[in-house]
Amino acid sequence: MSKIRILSLDGGGIRGIIPATILAYVEAQLKEKTENPKARLSDYFDFITGTSTGGLLSFMYLCPDETGKSKYSAIDALKVYLNEGDEIFDVSLLKRIISLNGISDEKYPEKPLEKQLLKYFGDQQLSELLKPCLIPSYDIRNRKAFFFTSLEAQDKVYDFYLRDAARAATAAPTYFEVSKIYSIYGAPHVLIDGGVFANNPALCAYAEARKLDFKTLLNNSEKPIKPTAKDMLIVSIGTGSDKQPYFYKDFKNAGVFKWIKPLIDIMMSGNAETVDYQLKQIYKTLSAQDQKDYHRLQPKLVYADSALDNATKENLIALHEDGLLSVAENKTELDIIVDKLIANA
Repeated sequence: MSKIRILSLDGGGIRGIIPATILAYVEAQLKEKTENPKARLSDYFDFITGTSTGGLLSFMYLCPDETGKSKYSAIDALKVYLNEGDEIFDVSLLKRIISLNGISDEKYPEKPLEKQLLKYFGDQQLSELLKPCLIPSYDIRNRKAFFFTSLEAQDKVYDFYLRDAARAATAAPTYFEVSKIYSIYGAPHVLIDGGVFANNPALCAYAEARKLDFKTLLNNSEKPIKPTAKDMLIVSIGTGSDKQPYFYKDFKNAGVFKWIKPLIDIMMSGNAETVDYQLKQIYKTLSAQDQKDYHRLQPKLVYADSALDNATKENLIALHEDGLLSVAENKTELDIIVDKLIANA
């Protein structure tokens, strides 16, 4: 029996450059080891999940071209961040003053982001994606988690333009305006970034995969129906860790304004670490060999600023360098992952 290969990508704004760099290496190795220059990540993952910036990467990896292959390579996705990141996170002095740098209004205008989403996704729809996916968002009107899934999207009531789904998935509070989007059917949804509850979506992917018939979905008799943990190879990648301590003397009398930035940071890192702990406990119940099929990579931030929106040219380069450093430090594990992806095709 062939395992279900799951890719999970954390949220983290412009720090998405780091997992994008790591996955560019993975795709390059897949091409080399299979001797197929056209190999894509979507060929070697059966299910992809991503939060916020991870959702944007997921959509790029799974977006089809006219031949039914991935429109964008991993390098293409990386270049979007390196070449367009400074435009997305660009703000005029007037906007900065009016918004009090994100305190009284969203920090960035949504138009540059929407322009890029239209450029890369056009009118393509969620239902057209090459493999099953799950992208978390949060419905603030109905106060519940909302998941974009390509399988449910086969019904137009739950289908969306990719550009709209990506806009909702990346609508990070205080950074971008809340998104109001419409399904293909015409139903309105008021959504924000899923990082508010699932910045590391790996456990969401595990739960979703448990109920799916991959044998039928992938037209592969070697794939399991309703897989359990022992049937899954999970590769979970973070957007960089540089945990700054917060001290009692600085926060004992802190109010709303002072808590905003630390609270977002704590919420994101806390969720990511909790999900990692939970999945490790699940995999510890398996055989020694199967335990090794949960891979969590959380790169270090060495050269780059930890801010989610620092898209200066200098920081874009620094984030890319941190990604390359992570590849070098984790090369053995990444090569093992590549071999497992190929073995479970």
